Amino acid sequence: MSPDRRTAPPPTGLNPPKTAPGPEGTTLDLVLLAEQVCTLYYTEYADEDERYGDAGRAWCRHDNQHLLSWAAESVEGFVDLHREVTWLAGVLEAREFPMDRLARNLELGAEVVRLRVPQGEDLAGALVGAAVMVRERGTFL
Repeated sequence: MSPDRRTAPPPTGLNPPKTAPGPEGTTLDLVLLAEQVCTLYYTEYADEDERYGDAGRAWCRHDNQHLLSWAAESVEGFVDLHREVTWLAGVLEAREFPMDRLARNLELGAEVVRLRVPQGEDLAGALVGAAVMVRERGTFL
């Protein structure tokens, strides 16, 4: 994606989930967790605002709510996290989003989970495993 090209805002028809099942019967606040992931991500990648504008931040929250939900559901055995991340990676790579940044975003998600979710090590581990998969595969097109 060229630096001056702006990304469309997230779709309004299919909103990302706001909560997901957490460890030991808790409920995860995906909005709060995704915002924290995005704060870390934008601190690390300050060029994202110039590259994607305000829509990039909206997409960051949107995609991280999905990623965190898929990870939580994968821990419960309901979703194949690697399949879902593979699909998202294909979409992002087609839009020229760097795969190393997707992998790092997943790692940042794991960091947030470790800090904010009691008993969340399985969830964090799922996110780290997805990051490893993205790095090892490299391309999704």
